[in-house]
Amino acid sequence: MAPPKAFGRNQGRYCGDAVDIDALNESVLAEADRHGWTKEVFHGGKDCELSALRRTSGSGRAKIYVSAGIHGDEPAGPATQLELLRQNVWPTDAEIWLFPCLNPTGFRLNTRENAEGIDLNRDYRRQLAAETKAHVQLLERLPQFDLMICLHEDWEAQGFYLYELNPDHRSSPAEEMIRVVSPICPVDLTEIIDGRPAASGIIRPELDPATRDEWPESFYLILNKTRWSYTLEAPSDFDLGVRVAALGAAVNCLLAKV
Repeated sequence: MAPPKAFGRNQGRYCGDAVDIDALNESVLAEADRHGWTKEVFHGGKDCELSALRRTSGSGRAKIYVSAGIHGDEPAGPATQLELLRQNVWPTDAEIWLFPCLNPTGFRLNTRENAEGIDLNRDYRRQLAAETKAHVQLLERLPQFDLMICLHEDWEAQGFYLYELNPDHRSSPAEEMIRVVSPICPVDLTEIIDGRPAASGIIRPELDPATRDEWPESFYLILNKTRWSYTLEAPSDFDLGVRVAALGAAVNCLLAKV
């Protein structure tokens, strides 16, 4: 089979296919209900209901956080969560929290930002948006997580890549994730990705949130809720099915290490 190729459609922004986020969320919630997940609505704003899904197996020893859809022009994340729910293959002794879509108003507009023009993934220090405030208020009530996974896309990327925040220097599965993804989707092998040094599709940034006025979700979580974090970035100029398969393979590889 020939390797997938970029479409070349993205010009200055994401120009790929949009998704019907309301229909997708309905499918996510139906699949979660079918497999015994519980649902908590943590923000009920007009046209902007945000839900968290929870599943516990065994003693719930491992606490795992998986989020998607914080940028409204990145449909592969929510679509990947739907596929993972359909597969229903999860660690056997874990409590898992899924956040299927953190920015529904952005998806309806096919924009990175929410309907008020706020990039939610830069809002976790000041928390100006109602969505961010509600998310943080819920997080404050949740347990500490052993692992955090954020599903993203990058419209400029040449291939798949990931960010690893691992301040305690745990054994890293990052290279294995890249190996698992590479037969499915090209890996971005450039030495500078998103303005940061990268090696074989892996970015391990120096973490100094005090120097940043705008915090992504991962900064808030690494400072307050976890010590092990991965942000997975699919190249959004490729077919949506390729992006979903790449993100799903990386997530499954990572979950097997918990």
